Amino acid sequence: MTDPIFAVGDIHGHLDQLELALDIIARDADAGPIVFVGDYVDRGPDARGVIERLKTGQARGRNWICLQGNHDAMFVDFVRRTEQGTRAERLRDRYLSDNLGGRTTLASYGLDVDPRRADRALRAEAAQVIPADHLDWLASLPRYHETDAHVFVHAGIRPGVPLPEQDPDDLIWIRDDFLYETADHGKLVVHGHTPQKMARHHGNRVNIDGGTGFGRPLYPVLLRGREAYLLSGFGRAQL
Repeated sequence: MTDPIFAVGDIHGHLDQLELALDIIARDADAGPIVFVGDYVDRGPDARGVIERLKTGQARGRNWICLQGNHDAMFVDFVRRTEQGTRAERLRDRYLSDNLGGRTTLASYGLDVDPRRADRALRAEAAQVIPADHLDWLASLPRYHETDAHVFVHAGIRPGVPLPEQDPDDLIWIRDDFLYETADHGKLVVHGHTPQKMARHHGNRVNIDGGTGFGRPLYPVLLRGREAYLLSGFGRAQL
């Protein structure tokens, strides 16, 4: 039987939900590594706490694989301006919008995010206040994790393209070309990025983004080969 592996969807700054998910996993009958599929920041109130919890857990030897999400990449780029091109500039301009939720991330570090403040001034202060090790950690995260049975990734993969040849941007941004593909990908793809009311098994992929960024609970998922189970305080429910 395939060894168990747990997965946690988009956290979006909700440290309380992350702690509940970790507690649910700890109380499960199985034990195994945990893969976090990214988007640790934005929208929720405590992005700083989420980053510190995951970063510290890894440093203490927890078997946690943390992947990078598009919001994590946007956060680093907003502060450090590491990306080039029109798209990067457009995203930086939108990062502080209510939709993307970047102000909540900056506020978790104690910054004054009053909308009347100039974006340039806020970015300059962020570069001084936000711990470099938090940004370094986010920037260094891999964009996929592969096992014998699974591909874990934030957004998805480009169908038909070998994993080592995937465009890194697709791995954290892709939607329609991946979501509407019904063919098998060779391995079960486990992803987040596109929120649903709860995790769902689509046959060739499992979407584990249950919408925590929009106020819904963060329920972890247990994977055993191609079988997936939603975990909660009431036990397991097969997806």
